[in-house]
Amino acid sequence: MNSNTQETIQQFLQCMSERNLTELTNLFSDTVDWYIPGDERKAPWLGVRNNKQEVVEFFELLWKNTEPVSSKIDHIFSDEENAVITGEFVTKMLETGKIVESLFCIQMRIQNHKITRYRLLEDSLAVSKALDK
Repeated sequence: MNSNTQETIQQFLQCMSERNLTELTNLFSDTVDWYIPGDERKAPWLGVRNNKQEVVEFFELLWKNTEPVSSKIDHIFSDEENAVITGEFVTKMLETGKIVESLFCIQMRIQNHKITRYRLLEDSLAVSKALDK
């Protein structure tokens, strides 16, 4: 893993754990290729984002609607500009009080210390079901 990629990943994980929105979104490039698949009608934080302001909106929506219970990083893989983070999380959906347990995989491209591509794969069916009232 090159030091640029490793440093950015560690900063990303630290800012996520602290919910430091300013520092977290500063890790993203002004334009970003972002996609998190899922039911956007139930979970409006999911979907496509194209710029830093939309990334800010993602985290604001996510943090307003969910409460982290636990998370665990299993592996971090990297080759030059690309990184993959795998793990598990448990999250409470605040609207329903239901708990989601899911594996996850984050794919990122990091160029010049900025995240230019972001994909989060999770159990989107479990997220959708947990938002059913």
